[in-house]
Amino acid sequence: MSIAFADKQIVLGVTGSIAAYKACEIASRLTEEGAVVIPALTRAAREFVAPLSFEAITGRPAITDIFAPIANPEIEHIAVARRAHLFLIAPASANILAKAACGIADDWLSTTLLATHAPVLFAPAMNAAMYAHPATQANIATLLARGAHFVGPGEGRLACGETGPGRLIETPVILEAACILLSGKKDLAGRRVLITSGATHEPIDPVRFIGNRSSGKMGRALALEALRRGAEVTVVSGPARVPLPHAAKVLSVRTAQEMIEATLAHVDAADIFIAAAAVADYRVEHPADEKHKRNGDALNLTLCPNPDIAAAVSARKRPEQVTVGFAAETHDLLAYAQRKLEKKKLDLIVANQVGGENCAFGADTAWAWLITPGAPPEQLHLITKEELTERVFDKIASILRTRNT
Repeated sequence: MSIAFADKQIVLGVTGSIAAYKACEIASRLTEEGAVVIPALTRAAREFVAPLSFEAITGRPAITDIFAPIANPEIEHIAVARRAHLFLIAPASANILAKAACGIADDWLSTTLLATHAPVLFAPAMNAAMYAHPATQANIATLLARGAHFVGPGEGRLACGETGPGRLIETPVILEAACILLSGKKDLAGRRVLITSGATHEPIDPVRFIGNRSSGKMGRALALEALRRGAEVTVVSGPARVPLPHAAKVLSVRTAQEMIEATLAHVDAADIFIAAAAVADYRVEHPADEKHKRNGDALNLTLCPNPDIAAAVSARKRPEQVTVGFAAETHDLLAYAQRKLEKKKLDLIVANQVGGENCAFGADTAWAWLITPGAPPEQLHLITKEELTERVFDKIASILRTRNT
């Protein structure tokens, strides 16, 4: 269960689009994450999917008609509008966008949209020509100006056979956008966060490399938490097994040298820098131009040190910048982390124990300490990476507040 969705009441508005069947997956994922999902289907949506499907998935009655006899006053539209933490309209047809922009209230969903103060997130899905039509674009602009939010659409082959923008964006991207909106803590609004993430691959020849087991999960969790808190996020990412948040700006690199070049090109504009990548300490001094062929002899490689990205950033940091590092160690964790904190002049270091089932690269949990200059280490025990990133940004926000007082 995600702490972002736990016990949050989300109205899932489903409108008339061939993509309506995908709303079942959205409802399922939100329910699995701990949200209380209130499905609401327009008349056109019911031509594509049955309300019973959503009732089975969410365990709650699907709302279909504003004039239906109300056995349960808790689903009356004003009550729902007041309780909801988020209105997610997915798929959002051209029709619902037009009605919402013009303030038309002729069914349960359009009426309740006028009554809610909760954030509203539209995930458009329609024919490419409909999406590009000036009327639809004007309606989107109107809704954005009023504070509504949009995710997607995706681009590709549509159900009608045409190709272009109009596909319902993928479910994980919709959930990310919902996760960001559900956060009431926006203490990093207006701040710019730069994060390094993932591994680095140092080539031996065109097909082989030296790397490590980093999955990129920590970098993803940090980027998502920064977005939830209102920051503008850029991630310099090496190879990773998990995708980064759709709302983050991603700069893809492969080697440590590429990573430091991209980092130094963007760090001056950042308020917060977090070095979460698992950067290779060494690279092959002279990578081969052609694939090395096995000949029965030993292969000797000469390794030379890679640049230290965190140290390079700290050497040029502004006094108001906050720099954060990670120390992943198998033993003597606190001693190594303390030395790294002092040597690289960091404001905060996250010390991670690696090794073992719960603390391996790619795990969803971490055994960690937070260490700041002049203070005793703060032990967090074994927690999820989602919880860890929340604690990290609480500490960063505290550092920023101290500097502004």
